[in-house]
Amino acid sequence: MTDQSRAQRIRDALTQGLKPLALEIADDSHKHAGHAGHRPGEATHFTVQVTSDAFTGLNRIARQRLVYDLLADELAGGLHALALVTKAPGDRT
Repeated sequence: MTDQSRAQRIRDALTQGLKPLALEIADDSHKHAGHAGHRPGEATHFTVQVTSDAFTGLNRIARQRLVYDLLADELAGGLHALALVTKAPGDRT
């Protein structure tokens, strides 16, 4: 791991792997104090909203697997939870 923030590493991995049209990453770790996987002072819980052509034709589970595959190193290194919103261009809200 580099000394980049976890949010930046997530952004870099998803940008490289998905070439997103839109990408929002929010660190929700502070909302999980006292819950499983929370580590004070560490970024462990995130919400990721991403729109990418790579999701076209994939169902929700396949889209999420793709994201999890791209973030495997982060998940192995302390990232505990992801709330995902994955969309292809033209998907309804």
